[in-house]
Amino acid sequence: MHQSKNIFFCLCMLILSFLQVGCSKDWSSDIHPQKWNKVAEEKLDQILNRKLNGKIAKNVILFLGDGMGISTVTAGRIRKGQLKNNNGEEEITYMESLPHVALSKTYNIDAQTADSAGTATAYLTGVKTRFGAIGVDGRAFDCPTSLKSKTESILKWAHFAGKSTGIVTTTRITHASPAATYSNSFDRDMESFDGINFKQEHLDQGCKDIAAQLIEENSFINLIFAGGRKKFLSSNHTDYGSKLKGDRIDGRNLIEEWHEKMKKQNLKHKFLWNISDFNNLKSGQYSHILGLLNFDHMDYETDRINKIPIEEPSIIDMTAKAIEILSTNPNGFFLMVEGGKIDHGHHSSNAQLALNDFVVFDEAVGQALHLTSSEDTLMIVTADHSHVFTMGGYSIRGNSILGINLNHVSNVSGLNLTYTSLLYGNGPGGIKPESVRQTNLTNLKTEHKSYIQESAIYLKSETHGLKQICSCLKN
Repeated sequence: MHQSKNIFFCLCMLILSFLQVGCSKDWSSDIHPQKWNKVAEEKLDQILNRKLNGKIAKNVILFLGDGMGISTVTAGRIRKGQLKNNNGEEEITYMESLPHVALSKTYNIDAQTADSAGTATAYLTGVKTRFGAIGVDGRAFDCPTSLKSKTESILKWAHFAGKSTGIVTTTRITHASPAATYSNSFDRDMESFDGINFKQEHLDQGCKDIAAQLIEENSFINLIFAGGRKKFLSSNHTDYGSKLKGDRIDGRNLIEEWHEKMKKQNLKHKFLWNISDFNNLKSGQYSHILGLLNFDHMDYETDRINKIPIEEPSIIDMTAKAIEILSTNPNGFFLMVEGGKIDHGHHSSNAQLALNDFVVFDEAVGQALHLTSSEDTLMIVTADHSHVFTMGGYSIRGNSILGINLNHVSNVSGLNLTYTSLLYGNGPGGIKPESVRQTNLTNLKTEHKSYIQESAIYLKSETHGLKQICSCLKN
């Protein structure tokens, strides 16, 4: 009797799932070969008639999707299409519409699977380095050696060329990827003088924490929109708009130091920490803007849009505002835009968080395409590494990318249980003796924002994956 009830439940659940998929868009026109012949002909004509631009770029925008491997681009494309109430597979993202595509190998000189610090050093300075190292070459392994092994980034090259410079990220500004635009450190965790990762002995040896490097040595940067106020405030200082205390143990308030430095140089400047100040920013008001819009990392897009009122600008808004402000320089600008929370979502094995941040990251690419001209702007969209994130299972057309796998072969595993199309090789959803699943999944559960995808191996945090990443370029 108990077994019969289970079978009946499975049948009902699968029927309901099929009914849900039945609401997907009609794809009957796809059965005709004429459609695909026409698509191929149009694409060939487009490529053959493409005019190459041999000019030197005045502006450069580097979009970095942190952890955005090819499987993320594929799943993210489908997610974006399904958010528009389409099947999803046929969606064309802005980044995929760029005319030039390449594959890039990612590894650190001492690691097969790379981290964001070593890869950021590679794509920003042209020098491969060790796992966890920022803005230093492979000779650096401690404080003294790092002082003799510094590299310079393209952001600094742009500044020396008279261009304006800017950084937009959804992580802390001192986090690995954005930090590599301006800092030099043998250890990516030396974000502030916290007495844990950066200690007095490092200061005595001549090193500086990453936040201090930004304020003391790189205040020329014209625009920053990011999170991470806690790395600039000491435990004696209360955060702006909250009762939280900073991480620093040296008693310094680097935000106030930045303000005083700007005043001494008689530079029009603005520190902003909330969305009201952000919305009030206008082009031409200030030459230097330090926008630290969250105490820690900025919110996932999934969480950002559900707050009432909304507390942070989106990566789309930050990108548009940055381009508007930096474009006033007749010599041009360099702007780095990082979708850093894609990576964080994957480390949590939460595909919905990662993919929703991918969607808005791609929209930021679209915004940049709209606001700039291919005549004078080089745009690059790339990633730094992948994740052990996979999708498959022969799911049918239009199947919810976040839902259970429905296919033409079998909708259950060898244990007669449903499973999802999206999985991780390792991570928080991994197998533990006390958590072996014995019940069926439902779309109601798997499409919830807190659902953690299943993994083969249990780890507290999912790891990066060893795959090539896609680089898309325009102009």
